[in-house]
Amino acid sequence: MTGRAGSKTPSVELEVGHRTVRISNPDRVYFPATGATKLDLANYYLSVGDGIVRALRERPCMLHRFPDGVGGEKVHQKRLPHGAPPWVETVRVHFPRYGRHADELCVTELASVIWAVQMSTVEFHPWNSRRANTERPDEWRIDLDPMPQCTFDTVRRAAHVSHEVLGELGAVGWPKTSGGHGLHVYVRIEPRWGSPTYVERPWPSRVRWSGGLPVT
Repeated sequence: MTGRAGSKTPSVELEVGHRTVRISNPDRVYFPATGATKLDLANYYLSVGDGIVRALRERPCMLHRFPDGVGGEKVHQKRLPHGAPPWVETVRVHFPRYGRHADELCVTELASVIWAVQMSTVEFHPWNSRRANTERPDEWRIDLDPMPQCTFDTVRRAAHVSHEVLGELGAVGWPKTSGGHGLHVYVRIEPRWGSPTYVERPWPSRVRWSGGLPVT
């Protein structure tokens, strides 16, 4: 890691695999509650590199950017920000409803994640399908969020119910905390079962999507 002169807060260069990623304004506070900085965030993603790349690999990825830290405005970035180095890969996704498309980040290595942090990305929101066929999901995600009348204890109970239902269907769900305040349950599926409305699978019945939960 090396410093650069010529700015109020010298930038640093991080060696990520065989790439060098520059982090400007490394001392900028991104998390006011703890004082954690932009460089702290980059180092965190470096420390969980295998896991974050495994979660994002080959998936179109929307970025939640916070140029002024998490206490400031959030920017929902579908398209890859300008200034990306040539080794950062993308995948083109289409939005038929609007007749538009976007070239979204497609992580294939950890350096892409750290470059996104340089561009003020805090959260990564990957699709549930991969670049080879964005219309065929290989992951089913159950999104459980607390609401004013739904405490986190209720969310936890719902996650246990999801576990029981998935067990009855012969599926395995993997829970994780979300970027917000809730829980996600990830279920791997075969891409050949993917469909916008129905998912055919080797389970006992046909599942209809309804707000992220199955209705048999």
